[in-house]
Amino acid sequence: MPDAETFDAFVQARSRKLLRTAYLLTQDHALAEDLVQTALAKAWFAWSRIEGGDPEPYVRKIMVNTYASWWRRRWNGERPTEELPESAEDEAPDRVDLWDALQRLPRRQRAVVVLRYYEDLTEAETARLLGCTVGTVKSQTSKAFAKLRLDPALLVDQETPR
Repeated sequence: MPDAETFDAFVQARSRKLLRTAYLLTQDHALAEDLVQTALAKAWFAWSRIEGGDPEPYVRKIMVNTYASWWRRRWNGERPTEELPESAEDEAPDRVDLWDALQRLPRRQRAVVVLRYYEDLTEAETARLLGCTVGTVKSQTSKAFAKLRLDPALLVDQETPR
């Protein structure tokens, strides 16, 4: 039986950071909450195996893998939803443009950028979390930045100040 007290303490201490990561992956508040809840539910069943070490990387890996499987289902048309667009009235235009540009990246590139630059993980930690090599993390980062440099929403017009 998993130790409920240590699990509750982990959830209380780390859920905000996990939610931020989930939002950066999904770009949707409701999906981010669902992703965190799903990952924590899966982690609960494995808690007795992971609580001795650092459980956060394990939970993050669950989140990334779950997000990837959701993305595949949505892409294959197996997850029809009626989604209302999010209101972005209170966000600065530059920030909205960046979120939009990140959303247009392929899921693996977006995951690498989120983990490396928003979650401040090392290349090795990111590689371990995604189950790939450090070289793959580097190449995916390079490809993501190349796409972001060419993204029309992020191109700065010399005559129009932002």
